[in-house]
Amino acid sequence: MSAPAISVTRAQIAFLPDQRRLHMQDGPIDLIVEAFADPGNISNAYDAAAQRFVSILDELCQDLPLLRQPATRDSTLPLGPVARRMMLAVKPYAKVNFITPMAAVAGAVAEEILLSMTNAANLVRAYVNNGGDIALHLNPGARCTIGTVETKEGQAPSLFATTSLEAAMPVRGIATSGWPGRSFSLGIADAVTVLAKTATMADAAATIIANAVDLPGHPNITRVPAKELTPDSDLGTRLVTQRVGYLSAKEIDSALDAGSIVAESLASRGLIHSAALRLQGQTRVVALDTQYCGGLLHA
Repeated sequence: MSAPAISVTRAQIAFLPDQRRLHMQDGPIDLIVEAFADPGNISNAYDAAAQRFVSILDELCQDLPLLRQPATRDSTLPLGPVARRMMLAVKPYAKVNFITPMAAVAGAVAEEILLSMTNAANLVRAYVNNGGDIALHLNPGARCTIGTVETKEGQAPSLFATTSLEAAMPVRGIATSGWPGRSFSLGIADAVTVLAKTATMADAAATIIANAVDLPGHPNITRVPAKELTPDSDLGTRLVTQRVGYLSAKEIDSALDAGSIVAESLASRGLIHSAALRLQGQTRVVALDTQYCGGLLHA
């Protein structure tokens, strides 16, 4: 199979060495795409993904001033489809929490690329992975196994949790947020993985829950104003976590309790199906229905 024939000066699109997965990178957007079907449909899906991908970053930049502003319940909806999806995903939190549409950008981009693929081809299953925020397509009867990997300095990555998703389950989005990730976090969770109806919804919820896993004022937690690290950050002067030192078992439980309360509230509102919260080797699982997240308890 040949790589999609796209001629651009900025975006990079190429197959990974396995010749099955497509890698697409443009500025901060870095996607891994894989489709499962007959060769003709896979080729059509990858061509569509590449065609859509090259325009997404420029579209987002046009809406960037609005996307970096704190969302309110009355915020104007952007014109771009990806930006609009971001705003709609964060609005349910705007009354109580500080959140900007940028909290959902990775999931929204993944979702848009997947939509372009499924509109162009008949796929058995497919996923678009945007740095751990994943949009998933499953035809009836299809299933997908996902895993959560923990990385520690000086150690090889290790798989600590898995779960299987089937087409009959109303989960098509997976997202992970935490302070060691590529985005800033106000909390101290190593990782909060959320399963939700869409990738954009999962991304926004993971941000909210990860921010809630916290021990305000703890001396072993280092925080820095976001704008000192990234001057144009949508978080401005808010303190973002840069280091989490030793925590006692009681403190870990307290931080996970705080995050679990928020996760349970989101599940009761139908905003998520389940979440796994990870902090210093301890995992807490919240599930609307155990079939969606029970497997995340076991490696």
